Amino acid sequence: NPVQVMKLCELIPGENTSQIVIDTLSLFLKNTFEKGVVYGKDTVNFIGNRIGCFFMLKGLHEGYDARKKNLSTEKIDSLLSKPVGLPPTGLYGLVDLIGLDVMYAVGKNLELNLPKNDIGREYVLLPELEEKLFKNGQLGRKSGGGFYRMNKTEQGEKFKEVFNLDKQIWQPIIKENVDAKLDIMLGNSIEGKYIWNVMGATLLYAADLVPEIAEDIVNIDNAMKWGFAWNKGPFEMLD
Repeated sequence: NPVQVMKLCELIPGENTSQIVIDTLSLFLKNTFEKGVVYGKDTVNFIGNRIGCFFMLKGLHEGYDARKKNLSTEKIDSLLSKPVGLPPTGLYGLVDLIGLDVMYAVGKNLELNLPKNDIGREYVLLPELEEKLFKNGQLGRKSGGGFYRMNKTEQGEKFKEVFNLDKQIWQPIIKENVDAKLDIMLGNSIEGKYIWNVMGATLLYAADLVPEIAEDIVNIDNAMKWGFAWNKGPFEMLD
């Protein structure tokens, strides 16, 4: 799965799957393939992608207002990485890695299959400017650029550029360093409010999915750590 890294394997039993099959397959995956195994239920996007795609789509939708408050794409990625225990790709960098075409397809699948009262329904469609990139074929790394791209000077030196969604232009990237811990999301700054609107909502969403997608919180925490490389799972983060 392009959204998940190779360490995770989610086991989803069918209605008639015997426990001995699950146990045997689990041991095989752990011992032979060195997978981290989690146990989920047959629900849309299962565990990791149910929560992870909510995080990404929610983040993209919140990005519009954030940019109006002078939070650049680079700044948003710096906030949604080390400060909250997420990988350095952040949000837009992760979407570039996956591809807007995949995110578009995932959103359509969620639109069709999420429960009617699921709060994720509000974010299943790509925001207007991101959908414009998708339609223009500016998908991410696979297309040579999405939100970011590598370019060269006339002398052949490489440099990284970021796409300004609102101005619809490429511009040199400004490296953002945020020396902060998880408690930044509890502050009243623009940065803190953005993190809370995205990460706080994601944690609450995860908490609301037990026992719908898994029987216990350990499977959910492990799915996010092994599948999306979070330092801590949602419930560990809540603690």
